[in-house]
Amino acid sequence: MKRIVTGLALATAATLVTAGPAQAAAPKNPVVAVKKQMVAGKGVTFAERVTVFEGRERAVFLRRTGTYQFKSSGIAASDITAKFNIKASDLGEDADSEVGKMLTTPERSITVGRTSYLSGGIWDSIMTEGETWYKVDGPVHGGFTAVYGQPLNVVGEPATLKTLLKGAKPAAGGYTGRITLGELRKVSPWFKASMLGQRAKAKTAKSVLSWKLTVDAKGLPTRLVTTLPAAALGMSGAKDEGFSIDTRYSGWGAKVSIKAPSADEVATDLKKGAELPTDLQEIPLGSIVQ
Repeated sequence: MKRIVTGLALATAATLVTAGPAQAAAPKNPVVAVKKQMVAGKGVTFAERVTVFEGRERAVFLRRTGTYQFKSSGIAASDITAKFNIKASDLGEDADSEVGKMLTTPERSITVGRTSYLSGGIWDSIMTEGETWYKVDGPVHGGFTAVYGQPLNVVGEPATLKTLLKGAKPAAGGYTGRITLGELRKVSPWFKASMLGQRAKAKTAKSVLSWKLTVDAKGLPTRLVTTLPAAALGMSGAKDEGFSIDTRYSGWGAKVSIKAPSADEVATDLKKGAELPTDLQEIPLGSIVQ
């Protein structure tokens, strides 16, 4: 596939994840299995690939990796790195611009409790020189790129996982189902935080996410594939346009210790004249076409 940078809008497309034929009895209850992992100082890692679709065309748009540290009631801390699948050569004359650097520099976010520290990506362009991390009061797991990441938290929100499984069907190695954004927003603080405070419109709330969860013999999630239409993120587009997010989980039960960055590297104010974007859809990204 050939990448063509189109300017100010991201044109995307997706097909719904379809459920396979019913298989043998599903594995152990994932909700029970996940709750057993909620032990302070333990955690799980993930690797994630976000693909955009346009008709039959598809290409990797964003990659994310990270680690979650648990507490008895969910996620105590996270450390996530994300990188757009965009090269400087894709941007031509815009490669050296602030936007170009934002799109080609990995973003890293560390969240401890209800405080997040953000670095790289867009954050490098709005902090004064010599400062590495921008401090945000309020959890923003995944930072700015979280809006394009996995919207379903099946490892740190047992209540969300329970809701997903209510209407799910058995599938090869796990389960498959659907949920609207409106339903997800009611049960998942993680999803609301990932939308960076954007209020859901009535039309967007009706958007349907299709998902397929694979679990191991213990019932622990090993893979989650979610597909959502472009409209779910407030984007205009045909019905066959959207995103597919493929997340793989590993290292369940490993010792994890995520710390906040050193105070002398942290900024709480933006550099003079700098502003955070108010509309995520105006950020110039690239689209992939044949």
